[in-house]
Amino acid sequence: MKIITWNCNMAFRKKYESIIDLKPDLIVIQECEHKTKIKEAFKNIQYNQIIWYGENIHKGVAIISFNDIHIELNKNHDPRYKYVIPILLTVKNKKINLFAVWAMPNKNDKSKNYVGQVWGAISCYKKLLNEDSILVGDFNSNAFWDNKIKNGNHTDVVNYLSDKNISSVYHKLNNVDHGKESEPTFYLVKNIKKPYHLDYCFLSDGMFSSKTKISVGTYHDWIRLSDHTPIIIENVEI
Repeated sequence: MKIITWNCNMAFRKKYESIIDLKPDLIVIQECEHKTKIKEAFKNIQYNQIIWYGENIHKGVAIISFNDIHIELNKNHDPRYKYVIPILLTVKNKKINLFAVWAMPNKNDKSKNYVGQVWGAISCYKKLLNEDSILVGDFNSNAFWDNKIKNGNHTDVVNYLSDKNISSVYHKLNNVDHGKESEPTFYLVKNIKKPYHLDYCFLSDGMFSSKTKISVGTYHDWIRLSDHTPIIIENVEI
């Protein structure tokens, strides 16, 4: 299975070809407009399902499946964790838990700010994480900022998932520590001199194979479209 996640910086209907050309089986798009607009743009694209979640019709999260992949919103969805969206992914007869992530600020509850939203969600969905799981998207976090958060920081999330035998694809395959990434996924105000690695895909360890690989889009290829670059995960074991 080939998975792509990308914060498209809005107006995905005008940019989708750059992602579709990569022939994904599943895409998770942050800052995406409502699915009615996507369906209009996809009138000549073969896809299976689109799930969209958001409060602003111009900026939400879209999960779109293709080929043999089918998706539905998990019945255990807890709206307290708005943008860690649990999806039941079906490949033939196999069920996988997918969590589509767009970690955002929370004005009403600082404990759910950015990575705090992820920290709360993985505790909420801890039973689902005992099964084959994928967590993918814009986490808006990095171990670089750990000292700013007393409880539930980036490393706490990584360690919690590790205890569930779930690992970051980028870090496992590149044998690199969190906070030491060499390939940015985000450029603040599109400035090449302000790079950060904020987007991730975590997989249950049994979903890795010898062929699993990950690539990160480059600044020069993607900056005209968004301040984020996509991450592309290939040969996920099903």
